[in-house]
Amino acid sequence: MDVKDFCSGMEMELTAWKAKLYDTWRKFDKLGTAEREKIQPKIEDLHMVLEELSGRVEQLKVECPADWSPMKKEINEGHVDMRSKHEETMKLIGEASPVSVPG
Repeated sequence: MDVKDFCSGMEMELTAWKAKLYDTWRKFDKLGTAEREKIQPKIEDLHMVLEELSGRVEQLKVECPADWSPMKKEINEGHVDMRSKHEETMKLIGEASPVSVPG
């Protein structure tokens, strides 16, 4: 896989992640103040990881290094980190969300 194909694929994945995170933030915004304060650090972590990944992909597109495997490894690890942070955050949001009881 060459760097252009990798960057193109990662851009598509990051766009999908941005949509997922937008949904996460909407759910987060519906929580009460106390719950939001507990989960806020997780939300900030997700923002940082997404921005870092986006920056790395942009850097790859501009620099196009001959050996880009270290950066590819870093991006892939960041992607895994974002997935685990997202799952953890969604679990916390789910636990903090009010349960609706059918009436």
